[in-house]
Amino acid sequence: MFKVFLFIGSISMMLAVMLGAFGSHGLQGKLTEKMLNAWNTGVHYHIIHALGLFVIAMLLDKLGQQSLVVWAGWFIVAGIVLFSGSLYALSVTGISKLGIITPLGGTAFIIGWVLLAVAVLKA
Repeated sequence: MFKVFLFIGSISMMLAVMLGAFGSHGLQGKLTEKMLNAWNTGVHYHIIHALGLFVIAMLLDKLGQQSLVVWAGWFIVAGIVLFSGSLYALSVTGISKLGIITPLGGTAFIIGWVLLAVAVLKA
């Protein structure tokens, strides 16, 4: 799982950088300030949690295949998809109902970090 989360973290970081650049250069002037802020929030959390996947990979390498660490990684991945993904989609489509998904992603992030904290305490 070390390599899996290192790979997903790398791809996720690449996508976050690309989406950040697209937001700065491709969406400037095409979205309202509110929607551009939502896009940027998605990018911000995407980058932070992609870095978190690197931390999870390193902990898996150091601590071994602890199931709590693995679950933490998958919750972080789900959070990126649900939280950042919903903000990206909301920004470009303007469909406000997509905002319903965002808190699910935030909850996934929280669960992932709590699982990681518990795993570290148990190690």
